[in-house]
Amino acid sequence: MSPKKAAAPDPARSLALLWGSHTKAGRSGLTVRSIVAAAIELADANGLEAVSMRMVAEQLKVGTMSLYTHVPGKGELTDLMFDNVYGDLYADVDEPARQPGGWRGALEFIAERNWDVLTRHPWIHEVPTIRNALGPNITLKYEAELRPLDGLGLTDVEMDSALTLVLTHVQGTARAGAEQLRTQRDTGLSDEEWWREISPALTHVMAGAADRFPVAGRVGTSVGEHFQSVIDPAHALKFGLTRILDGISLLITSR
Repeated sequence: MSPKKAAAPDPARSLALLWGSHTKAGRSGLTVRSIVAAAIELADANGLEAVSMRMVAEQLKVGTMSLYTHVPGKGELTDLMFDNVYGDLYADVDEPARQPGGWRGALEFIAERNWDVLTRHPWIHEVPTIRNALGPNITLKYEAELRPLDGLGLTDVEMDSALTLVLTHVQGTARAGAEQLRTQRDTGLSDEEWWREISPALTHVMAGAADRFPVAGRVGTSVGEHFQSVIDPAHALKFGLTRILDGISLLITSR
């Protein structure tokens, strides 16, 4: 029997909650804002899987049914959590466009801010975003991140594609960083300690394979010695972002 899937959020209810008031308190003193804050605290500590209406109620020291008068279920709660963590991304909608360095400096700033959010809240990687309800913070984020690309000669589709390319690169490297930290926490070993532990066995099995994998062996060794790890997510972010911005620059120049 396949595992039971979590109920999908109702888009209409999510949108009503996202764009409504989060400060109105019920009889128990709860507000949507306090419920979302408690859920985010749980997710930051233990991942999105740890968030349930019962666990959030325990966190707030109220009965579980009290939550349902404010939020219909975990699906809608997740939509609220996702929008909430992007609420302080920028001081205002034009902050990215004000950065020095023109459009390039703006996209570097955008990448840095998104990286910060994703590393503070790694559970975001678990949230499906293809059909995510568009809340006020996510909508403002999109507006703020598009403005530096406006008026450069790119089409609307190219503007969106350029921004998507930057953001998916940030998400990918942040996800790798989250996996790295989770593995270190679960094993109790740093990457350097893990490499030292497996090095004798790895050297033994690879001794007879050097002729088959000369490039992989050389490059893998160089990377391991340089980073003391399989990957350095911060380096990957910077290296990839520079290459991406170089490509966008060529597109803008061609216009």
